[in-house]
Amino acid sequence: MDDLRYQVDLLTAMNQKLTGNEKMYNMICEGSQRAFLYINYVTNSIKQIGKWENFGDFRLTDASDLSRLSEIFDESGESELRTLLFPEKENHFSDRADLLFSDKKTWIGVEVLVHMDETGLLSEKLICLNDVTAIKNRQEDLKYMAYFDLLTGLHNRNHFISKLKEFVERADVERAVVSVILLDVDDFHKISDARGIVVGDEVIQNIGLYIKTLENNNVIAARFDSDIFCIAVYDPVGSRSVDEIYGSVRGFLSVPIKLSDRTEVSVSVSAGVAEYPEANDNALSLINCAEIAMLKAKDAGKNNIKYFNSGMLDSFLRDVEIENKLKEAVHESNFFLNYQPQYYADSKRLRGVEALVRWRDRDGSMISPSVFIPLSEKNGTIISIGDFVLEESIKTHAAWKKRFDCNIILSINISSIQYNRADFVPKILDTVKRYGMDPEELELEITESVLIEDFKMVIQKMYELRDYGIKVSLDDFGTGFSSLSYLRGLPIDTLKIDKSFIDNISTDEAARVITESIVNMSKRLGFSTVAEGVESEEQLDYLKEISCDLIQGFYLGKPMDESGIQEILLRTI
Repeated sequence: MDDLRYQVDLLTAMNQKLTGNEKMYNMICEGSQRAFLYINYVTNSIKQIGKWENFGDFRLTDASDLSRLSEIFDESGESELRTLLFPEKENHFSDRADLLFSDKKTWIGVEVLVHMDETGLLSEKLICLNDVTAIKNRQEDLKYMAYFDLLTGLHNRNHFISKLKEFVERADVERAVVSVILLDVDDFHKISDARGIVVGDEVIQNIGLYIKTLENNNVIAARFDSDIFCIAVYDPVGSRSVDEIYGSVRGFLSVPIKLSDRTEVSVSVSAGVAEYPEANDNALSLINCAEIAMLKAKDAGKNNIKYFNSGMLDSFLRDVEIENKLKEAVHESNFFLNYQPQYYADSKRLRGVEALVRWRDRDGSMISPSVFIPLSEKNGTIISIGDFVLEESIKTHAAWKKRFDCNIILSINISSIQYNRADFVPKILDTVKRYGMDPEELELEITESVLIEDFKMVIQKMYELRDYGIKVSLDDFGTGFSSLSYLRGLPIDTLKIDKSFIDNISTDEAARVITESIVNMSKRLGFSTVAEGVESEEQLDYLKEISCDLIQGFYLGKPMDESGIQEILLRTI
């Protein structure tokens, strides 16, 4: 009797333990937000636990009803679900897939586990359902971010290059042409700087959304950089020809872009085009060639299109070589100065000199300022070059002053990049003070390009310089914007008439009229006038006749080194 009682107590304890475990498992299942389906094939029983209420009023009564699970899913996944529910048919013990729910917007992760008995027969199966919509959406977002630009919806750079490679491979087989168009928004940094990043993004978004409308099976587009777009065209003919596409974009931009704050922005784009197989035979090289052509379009005045050719590549490689040498030259201080005299037109008396920077390469050859100055302005080395010119010329002028006790004007060319720096005026004043220079003997020459940046800032700096006694000259007048409204408000001392007018005053009546008008206008406004490029007595006589104040040119003095100017000063004193 005692032994029987012991056995009963043991069974009761074990049953209580099983009951407790089942409660624990039920609590776990209920708290997991998952739905579980347990099938026992030995007893042909089925049990649903967990969050089945998330899937509607769905109930199964025995194992044979398992295929009814398809009722809660979208019919598009019916075939996949049928395979998923019975992994044992493929000798698998588990399987998993994400299927679309019947509401066509919720994604359900379905996991299936099977258990075989010792004889190899199916004994149990567990199916778990879980809402994976959030995870699925994140995956889609990550996938989108991997292939597309979030601002415009266009392809991103890497995806575009991959697609372009496919175009090129296809064109190689079909003997077709692929055109690559690189578009750059002209002066975009000015919009972004003046109006802010948000406005800049909205401008780019508007352009990108329009370009996206041009896409089809044979036209793909990408945003490459902040303001650079790239379009690839397979077999560019008819409505998808390069001229048609570029013309379409220009047509869109011919009307100002309306922004969300109800303001408008006018923009233009420059384009470079390279074609397979003429320009190159691989995707990356085609893009590089298109970029070279686009830079040429920029140099040609912007808002236009250029097609790549071999001459462009040669020119580009020369520029790259010179740029590399230029950086070395700046580091090693391989520059020197020449000085060109300026004379009073009526008396031929020396008025002063203009400091001109020169560069002799390591091999002894001279590189023209017309070549290296524009490149230095692009890569920023103009700052170091400008500092050298300022320091060296003022130091030399101070030495002349001490030796010859002369009162001559030193003219120094200032680039717009130098002028727009915050430390420009303090640097000028500091250098003048260090060498004890009379500020009234310093004249800074700026070009009209300075005026288009920030007119108020330009004027403010001019007044600061003039208040200190430094003269300001407007260089190359007539070749830039030449706006009379600018002249009226500029606190300048001197106006330099560009050489292109002086070259033709002996033969071209229009050039004579313009030159005389500039001289007369300058006198009315209180400016002195300097004629650049005077190379003959006939030109000099005419300039004296119209009362031009100063002349500069080969006729009376070529650019020369420091010793050449010293000889002139020796003759003068």
